[in-house]
Amino acid sequence: MAKLVGQKTKLIYILRILERYTDENHSITTAQIIEKLNELEVSADRKTLYSDISTLRELGYDIEQEPTRTGGGWRLISRDFELPELKLLVDAIQSSKFITGKKSRDLIKKLGSLTSIYDAAKLNRQVHVSGRIKSENESIFYIVDEIQSAIQENHPILFTYLVWNTRKELVSKGREKRVISPWALIWKDENYYLVGYDDEASQIKHFRVDKMSNVSILPDKRKGSKEFSKIDLTTYSDMTFGMMGGETEAVTFEFPERLVGVVIDRFGKDIAISKCSEGRFRVRTNVVVSGQLYGWLCGLGPECSIHAPDNVRDDYIKWLRSIIKNQSN
Repeated sequence: MAKLVGQKTKLIYILRILERYTDENHSITTAQIIEKLNELEVSADRKTLYSDISTLRELGYDIEQEPTRTGGGWRLISRDFELPELKLLVDAIQSSKFITGKKSRDLIKKLGSLTSIYDAAKLNRQVHVSGRIKSENESIFYIVDEIQSAIQENHPILFTYLVWNTRKELVSKGREKRVISPWALIWKDENYYLVGYDDEASQIKHFRVDKMSNVSILPDKRKGSKEFSKIDLTTYSDMTFGMMGGETEAVTFEFPERLVGVVIDRFGKDIAISKCSEGRFRVRTNVVVSGQLYGWLCGLGPECSIHAPDNVRDDYIKWLRSIIKNQSN
């Protein structure tokens, strides 16, 4: 038996039916709307339905009537998200390695609820990205939320930091629990990083968020305000090459001119470029000296080199020799 509901509640039911079963190319008849309302045990008839739809139009909803022999069809033309916008969001979710496979499917299903059942079917897209490995940390969304709450409430956090072992297991790294005062979240190389102050080491550090677990907010006040105020996050992100650990130094590199685009993509347009010889140029920039920096430089080929300082150039040579030695064993 159909139940009587308030006018506002009934309008919400009708709007939801129009959102799910209509779009620019699909309409629903008055009789079908009444049938679906009856399935929800909501009482309705033609006369009151016309009045309800008129009220929704007055509220700003773009509802169009399409005349038919059976009394006319209705369709909701515009909505908060258009189909191309939803497709763009779906592609971003599927191609992000930060979001787990399961969470990707859940989010895409929720996005589908924002459009008609017909357009929702078009969101079942498969984006293939070469070499993309999805995160396996299902709790990452809640971890990000916990970190954001700690930042807003000015509290440190307690967490376990994990690394992969040879048995493909995530295990704790170093000391079991870490206490860090969180100051910012950075999106770098398609990963989230927490930037925070380690009171025990008296320095700013960064951690991959998807490698954090058992995150909890502590009642104390955050530390490291003075140290963090000295950091420009954009510069810090660029200097911390690949977000790997190491000492920050001003390094001068030398490259062939054909790689100028690669260098600008890596270090940005503001980097100073000077010509040093025919077909070659140098750049000097602050970077975190690490094996990942050396690996990037080595991968660009033998024409690329470190010009200065001597200690970094010598360390790079040692790094290359150690690789050759390991390959010959």
